Amino acid sequence: MTKRLRFTRRLNIALSEDAYRRLRKFSDEAGITQDEALCFLFENFGSVTDDEALPHRLRLFKAELEDRKR
Repeated sequence: MTKRLRFTRRLNIALSEDAYRRLRKFSDEAGITQDEALCFLFENFGSVTDDEALPHRLRLFKAELEDRKR
């Protein structure tokens, strides 16, 4: 039996414009809402990320973070 999708937690999140556009594009292409898209991504995080690329991408993001905040 499949789990029922219930939104039991509400988050007030901040996204960059690029991240928001990518979330909208992903949800539109998948035919689901943005809430459903975020649930899918986090519930399946291990399978939708590349274990070898993730640490590298995270290091790059963190290295650029200060510059991006300006």
